[in-house]
Amino acid sequence: MDNPNTPEQIQDEKSKLDQLSQEQMARLWRFAPSGHPYFDSSLPLFDYFINRFFELGGMTPSISKRIGW
Repeated sequence: MDNPNTPEQIQDEKSKLDQLSQEQMARLWRFAPSGHPYFDSSLPLFDYFINRFFELGGMTPSISKRIGW
């Protein structure tokens, strides 16, 4: 995934994040490659991802066990 640069691209990515389940977000949290734009704190998607993930409950022990390592 390329870094979203335009307001339209950022909104598109936010819409994609809104569709993800807690478990899908946990998989991203654990397995996303280094440099993934959702986890670049200089981009607006970082705060959006973190806030949504924790609103859904974040990484729980049961989800952690389901997704493995």
